[in-house]
Amino acid sequence: MKFGALAAVAMLAITACGSSTSNTGNTQQPPPTANMKPPTSIGAGEGALNLIDWGGYVQSLWQKPFEQQTGCKITYKDAGSSDEMVSLMAGGGGGQWDMVSASGDADLRLIYNGDVKPMNMELIPDWQNFQPNFKSPPFNTISGIHYGVSLQWGPNTLLYSTKKFVNPPTSWGVIYDPQYSGLITIPDNPIQIADAALYLSKTNASLKITDPYELTQSQFDATIALLKKQRPLVRTFWAAVGDEETAFKSGDVVIGAAWPIMTTDLKAAGAPVNDTIPSEGATGWADTWLLATKAPHPNCAYMWAKWVSTPNVQAQQALSYGETPVNTKACAVMEASSAGSCAAFHADAPGSYFDTIKFWKTPIATCPDGSQKCIPYAQWQSAWTTIKG
Repeated sequence: MKFGALAAVAMLAITACGSSTSNTGNTQQPPPTANMKPPTSIGAGEGALNLIDWGGYVQSLWQKPFEQQTGCKITYKDAGSSDEMVSLMAGGGGGQWDMVSASGDADLRLIYNGDVKPMNMELIPDWQNFQPNFKSPPFNTISGIHYGVSLQWGPNTLLYSTKKFVNPPTSWGVIYDPQYSGLITIPDNPIQIADAALYLSKTNASLKITDPYELTQSQFDATIALLKKQRPLVRTFWAAVGDEETAFKSGDVVIGAAWPIMTTDLKAAGAPVNDTIPSEGATGWADTWLLATKAPHPNCAYMWAKWVSTPNVQAQQALSYGETPVNTKACAVMEASSAGSCAAFHADAPGSYFDTIKFWKTPIATCPDGSQKCIPYAQWQSAWTTIKG
């Protein structure tokens, strides 16, 4: 799962310059490992590879062929949350872990903690086939230096009961509307604060929110106030896909923030649901394989990064997990296996589609104007605990 119960994890105070959507990623201050030069070639495999992954990211379908072809025997640990990943990767992976498949709400923490190091995209041939938004995204690339290889992504959609909503809802306002009290579900994750901030950026111009992950104190306070007003309306805070799906199947909830996999699963089970991206746009998650600073098996790690970037493996993982590949050539493979899957997961989406999605990135202290007035992630965690009560 993308996240679970909130773990108490210490976070370094991160300072940086304003972010950019250019193909060089962020333009922040150099991380501790910025001067570590990545290899120019992949050497002989070390015979082993130790991974920290989201449950389901290492499956026999693509794990076994990799092991057979490379001789790199995989050992892995499924992490239950982004916070757990950050904790496990402390000290550069502790000399134990080679890679972690982190989401955007953890990437910058890992990078600025010095727990991951730069990677050479020239050693990942299929990187050239990535959708442009995921070649050098701001959540894993800083001043043109890549700290990981993008993998899969998905939008955070608005899931709704077609019995309750004959016409699709057009605004995120429905999950803040008292008329649906007790029928709403949202993720149990501090990064959910960004969803509320995105909504306010479109509905309260006076706040001048330009990036839902870069909030000044006044913008943050207004966002938290909205979530506190929402709190009595929420029936469930879901931490796993099954939690959300069960709530919709039982009819306990009729509207909520979700992922496309939930819509697919529920429709397959005959549940009367659909999803949409409302007029305000949506947040989204995108995962990255990052290389531990003290990785004991770096050659096998690069071999793995190459392997999971290929069209066939990208398609297999997308269909297995219900997410979207970053390799544009994976779409045809998906269609050959499951007709309609490419469009269903937006794998063939035009560039304009990505303009509606604000992908997760770790909130940092520096605002777009360079001032140190924005609210870092540690305070998001604290506020989220207070909101839930």
